[in-house]
Amino acid sequence: MKKKKNKALKWIVNLSFVFISFIALFPVFGLIVSSFRPSSDLMRSGMSLTFDLGDLSLSNYIFIFSQADSYWQWYANSLIVSSLVIFLSLFFSSMVGYALAMYDFKGKNFIFTLVLFIIMVPFEILMLPLYKLMITLQLIDTYFAVMLPLIVAPIAVFFFRQYALGLPKELMDAARMDGTTEYGIFFKIMMPLMLPSFAAMAILQGLNSWNNFLWPLLVLRSDSMFTLPVGLATLLTPYGNNYDVLIAGSVMTILPIVVLFIYFQRFFISGLAVGGVKG
Repeated sequence: MKKKKNKALKWIVNLSFVFISFIALFPVFGLIVSSFRPSSDLMRSGMSLTFDLGDLSLSNYIFIFSQADSYWQWYANSLIVSSLVIFLSLFFSSMVGYALAMYDFKGKNFIFTLVLFIIMVPFEILMLPLYKLMITLQLIDTYFAVMLPLIVAPIAVFFFRQYALGLPKELMDAARMDGTTEYGIFFKIMMPLMLPSFAAMAILQGLNSWNNFLWPLLVLRSDSMFTLPVGLATLLTPYGNNYDVLIAGSVMTILPIVVLFIYFQRFFISGLAVGGVKG
């Protein structure tokens, strides 16, 4: 009787998750369907799930691959910025979080308190001083202006610190006895043990950078430097909307995040679970 009850409960939970997933994916399905509709139909009736199969075509995608040069420039900009942000953020944030977890030094608790404080401050409050800093450094309309605020992310520092608290310090002592330097201990011994946390943060930081709209909108000026969110937003104007690129281009923007998640998903849950409970 107990086994039947547990099995029924399992079915209810699974069906609930399927229902929630369907609701979450419903807008994506609508976007994909709309990307195959003619631009004239989209301008006349907007995005809708009611469509005639005979009206669906690849014309929007053909237009993107053959004529939308600016779109691919924006795509390349987003790939470059997001790739660099992921690499640099994982590199620097992991080192800071590791140091806060594994070493005892003066001001350690104060620095960690500052990290927690910055996490609680909305980015909108930091935008003005960051913008003035970019002007002072003469980095406006460059990749560096977009990347710098994201390279040492407070949430990533906190996450790596929590994960590193669970690493055995005995390995560090053994490596020191063998003459390994502190950098060697981190890169050769501790970093391989932290791979699940790197995978989890790679997904979260990549998603944050790829979808970042407000900050690039402030610091980028020229059309050739726009990232995808900013570039696609410029297609909506009071004088006309270029749905050929906008809808199909929005579908194409989903692909890198899907690939990133599929590549790292086997580490994602374990990384979040361990990083979230240590401390």
